[in-house]
Amino acid sequence: MSSYAARRTALRQALQAANLDALLVTNLLNVRYLTGFTGSNGAVLIDAVSDDKTIFCTDGRYLTQSAKQVPDLERLIDRPCDEALARKAKGKLGFESHHVTVDGLETLTNAAEKAELTKAGGLVEKLRLVKDEIEIEALRMACAAADRALAALIGHGGLRAGRTEREVARELEGRMLDHGAEGPAFQSIVAFGANSAVPHHSPTDAALHVGDFIKLDFGALVDGYHSDMTRTLVLGKPADWQVELYDLVARSQQAGRNALKPGVQVSGVDQAAREVIEKAGHGDEFLHGLGHGVGLEIHEAPALSKAGDGTLSAGMAVTVEPGVYLSGRGGVRIEDTLVVRASGPELLTLTTKELVVV
Repeated sequence: MSSYAARRTALRQALQAANLDALLVTNLLNVRYLTGFTGSNGAVLIDAVSDDKTIFCTDGRYLTQSAKQVPDLERLIDRPCDEALARKAKGKLGFESHHVTVDGLETLTNAAEKAELTKAGGLVEKLRLVKDEIEIEALRMACAAADRALAALIGHGGLRAGRTEREVARELEGRMLDHGAEGPAFQSIVAFGANSAVPHHSPTDAALHVGDFIKLDFGALVDGYHSDMTRTLVLGKPADWQVELYDLVARSQQAGRNALKPGVQVSGVDQAAREVIEKAGHGDEFLHGLGHGVGLEIHEAPALSKAGDGTLSAGMAVTVEPGVYLSGRGGVRIEDTLVVRASGPELLTLTTKELVVV
């Protein structure tokens, strides 16, 4: 059984528990997760009993591609796919209510003459919370591409006085491509000096100076899966305050990583890291949640934050990224991508977390 067939089998258990006869999956990431299809137009009608009655739909542009990527399901070549599949559905039909618009629901209702539409949002996302080993290997490769890119950037003098944030961002993203990435996982954050105190700073023409913090938040995309890593460095000899701030964030990050265990409340992981910073008097300068899930999306469940809901399970892939931001001076964030394991978290981003001086 392929990994995609195994995922559909797991989804059927959820459909039967919800008393659904079928689920119309229209979100493209969920379609990819369940079928392997990577095109820009597709949907799948998952039968609650068997793959024999499950139908994949795309349009004529993807006739050849879908035959290769989805060889194990009945194919329907039509468009729009959601309406075409809704017309074939019978019984109680779940739909992805968290993705379908109000106008889209009206269209589906008109098309589904033999089916009763029922809200079924989030069923596939619940499965996606826990990664299988094929997904984890893709994440591992994405993290490795980012690690190698950063090593190449530093090793070839890419962080030197006078270079701009935009120049470094372009080089870093190019080096990820050189090391096997399909592309960057998101717009890279490159922030020098006082800009490093802005959590989601966009690269500018600001130039790097000796004594600056260098905050790099970036990731690679491999087989549709995203890596996410932040490292904070210093150009030249760091000042005492920079060393102290870095050490504080490093201790917080280690506390958060240590708390990653199956069964632990996600809010408790955030608290384990946050209390280290709060005890040092910088609680108000830790401006965001501790981390988030990562996979086919760069930000997905679970949310490691004060308001986060639920518990960790083995196989979840998450980031741990505490930060302290001193406005007008500089900030430090240290972030890793990890997989929750019963034996302890598996670290996927392997670049050193010692304060690197370039």
